[in-house]
Amino acid sequence: MLKRLNPRWIVALGLCWLGSFALGQAVDPLGQWGQWRGPLATGAAPRANPPVEWSETKNVRWKTKLPGLGHSSPVVWGGLVYVTTAEQVGPRKPFTGPVPEGAHNNMDPESDYQFAVMAIDRQTGGVTWRRTVATRQPHESTHESATWASNSPVTDGEHVIAFFGSNGLYCLDTTGRLAWWKDLGDMRVKHGHGEGASPALHGETVVVNWDHEGASFIVALAKRTGEERWRQPRDEVTSWATPIVVEQRGQAQVVVSGTKRVRGYDLETGRVIWEAGGLPGNIVASPVAANGVVFAAGSYEKQTLLAIRLEGAKGELSGSKQIVWRKNRSTPYVPSPLLHGDWLYYLRHYQGVLSRVNATSGDEPSGPFRLGPLFNIYASPVAAAGRIYVTDRNGKTVVLSSDAEPRALALNELDERFSASAALAGDAMFLRGEKFLYCIGEPDN
Repeated sequence: MLKRLNPRWIVALGLCWLGSFALGQAVDPLGQWGQWRGPLATGAAPRANPPVEWSETKNVRWKTKLPGLGHSSPVVWGGLVYVTTAEQVGPRKPFTGPVPEGAHNNMDPESDYQFAVMAIDRQTGGVTWRRTVATRQPHESTHESATWASNSPVTDGEHVIAFFGSNGLYCLDTTGRLAWWKDLGDMRVKHGHGEGASPALHGETVVVNWDHEGASFIVALAKRTGEERWRQPRDEVTSWATPIVVEQRGQAQVVVSGTKRVRGYDLETGRVIWEAGGLPGNIVASPVAANGVVFAAGSYEKQTLLAIRLEGAKGELSGSKQIVWRKNRSTPYVPSPLLHGDWLYYLRHYQGVLSRVNATSGDEPSGPFRLGPLFNIYASPVAAAGRIYVTDRNGKTVVLSSDAEPRALALNELDERFSASAALAGDAMFLRGEKFLYCIGEPDN
């Protein structure tokens, strides 16, 4: 018999998120998808029950064309779905920005772009509002598979925080009114491959990680005013991983993966609580955490996955008993891991090979599993109602059971390309493609 997550832990986490979101909202935070990787920051949606099967002619409630380009994932709160985009406008302008060492397969910004936040009606797919927060020519190229709006927004049902990296951090209310914005400088990204780390929001604090080829840092700002609360330099190079916030014995910690170290920072002060080496370069996958354990992974020059126990974690943890287990094969590169029930799921690099590992012990009783025709996967896997959903860049999504031997329940295909991760809320899945935002759900009665 598998040991399931302690229900008291789920309740406590729900209360934690109640503290993180607007208390006046008549919605269940665990039923929303307010941030990158969902309400638990694990890729799992404990209240959602999306369809198993769909196509362009089946179980598509609506399909809304989006302007511009963006690989940022949608976030959902109440009756609205929020997305960001970068739309090319105006005449062609020669790009005279720097060409980073090792640059290849890049796109140059040869015009101005409008950086915009959009709110989509969850029921109809209609555009409720669009707010253009900046119009400018980006200072640097991006990879041909990326965009200038790859950082996902975050919302608490009262504020919408949209991060366009070098093009600004913006806080709007749910009507689209701009409350404040910050210019954090210009990144110098490795190979000019673009920016992608999303902001984290916990209680009254917004956290942004700024790892690049210059002076890297992590910064915390007041949610309501944008006032800087603390800033810590980071001895790191470019990464694309989003921070997560976890609580250990009532202390909120910001956990960030990096090339040199995975680190845990005190959310109140920015002090480094613990750190551990061992990950490769070019960190893209974000960490996940539950039951007092953080899982951090990468797969570039080498393959590494670390399971780090937070209880007693202080100072340097490399080689200590705080590393409860580790893996050195089949680890993820672009897609982040998924934590669902007692199991950690992750893809090999960005290929269609899925591992299913016991989160407590690191044991892998069976697998890895090949996902049939799926390949070239950028979107992170998600889970709801005992099912695992994996979407590739060619529009295919495989739905798997969460059994010890996962069964393929469906293979679904849409006429789109997907790099953004899905959002799950209620009885629907929201998939953001290169051109369209889909609401996948059975027809309303």
